[in-house]
Amino acid sequence: MLESQKRDLEEYVNVGHSEAENHLRTQNAQLEKTPESADAARKLTDFLWLNVFGFAYHYFKSRFGRRHKYQFYPRGDDNGIFKMPLGNVETKVALLSDWASDTPESDRIGAVVASHKPDYSIHLGDIYFVGSPGEVHDNFISPKASWPRGKLGSLALSGNHEMYSNGDAFFKALLPTMGVREGDSVREQKAGFFCLENDYWRVIGLDTGYTSVERPFIEILSPPDCHLRREQVRWLRHQLHLDNPEDRRGIIFLSHHPPFSAFRKAYPKPARQLSQLFGDFLRPVLWIWGHEHRLVGYKQRKVDGLPIEGRCIGHGGMPVEIDNPRVDSELIVFHDQRKRIKLRRIGVGYNGFAWLTFQNETLAIEYRDIEDKVFVSEKWKIDKETGILKKEDALSQ
Repeated sequence: MLESQKRDLEEYVNVGHSEAENHLRTQNAQLEKTPESADAARKLTDFLWLNVFGFAYHYFKSRFGRRHKYQFYPRGDDNGIFKMPLGNVETKVALLSDWASDTPESDRIGAVVASHKPDYSIHLGDIYFVGSPGEVHDNFISPKASWPRGKLGSLALSGNHEMYSNGDAFFKALLPTMGVREGDSVREQKAGFFCLENDYWRVIGLDTGYTSVERPFIEILSPPDCHLRREQVRWLRHQLHLDNPEDRRGIIFLSHHPPFSAFRKAYPKPARQLSQLFGDFLRPVLWIWGHEHRLVGYKQRKVDGLPIEGRCIGHGGMPVEIDNPRVDSELIVFHDQRKRIKLRRIGVGYNGFAWLTFQNETLAIEYRDIEDKVFVSEKWKIDKETGILKKEDALSQ
């Protein structure tokens, strides 16, 4: 397969969230591969087949075609629960979201993460523009791809953009390359959700992407709510046993979509489902998401009784939004509004990622930017006697 040219970050300024627009942008990106030296007939042919016919074909296929069959873990040992190293071992995890834009900025973020040699790297979703096979290849699979694979493994969640192509490339091309090393072999990630755990912590990846897109007309009558499908709920209940009062490890939820937001539409349905799964054993959780292209930390907020310490890290590879919150600004504890450059007369901020270091009951988080500078850091501690998650010290910048 021919390598595509790198995309300019400017292509993503003011990108909308409609399937039609993102399919059209994907086709435009393909058209840009036409050599400048090509004759007029070649350019016209490419325009018709890529922009006009190509757009129509891929758009209607995604809108009316069959969605990829939902994948979940079979019963038995292959249950989607992956083990971190045991004992008093420092484990380093890199979290990136909305990173897969195939731009020089996403390449730079990938290089910065790789320089720290993470044990695990996790993508929280959105492969731009529509999660097509070519876009999956260019961002993750190609020898020139800049995805920073962890020494012990990589895992991935789906966002809404992967589902703009019905999830085919996410399930068929990306997931087979994701997994965790166990001894001399790698156990593959076979579903769009997972749990990475040790004796003190559980990092639970939730699939909110599969239910983030619906068919035409149905979306109008019943807008997508990003709910957790019954197969995922069954896995959470019967494999993870969130209601077990004897299991008092700290819990970190990862998802693409936000359970609440001070900027845009939120999707509280998954949090409501989780609060029911905890039963009477509700306790504070850390929840990290993407979707919004910004870095924001929130004060604790309850959704159906579930206390959530929320963090948005959707600033991996897209133009970073630095606008002011629309509501609930008093809930924000940190917000990176530094202007890095101007694109199309719009100020955009610093791309970045979250760097998590686990050591026994302590979790340290650094929010690093494209220059590898720490914008803010925080430390958390889980009390194994009570299951209560507490902030160990104040935020530092």
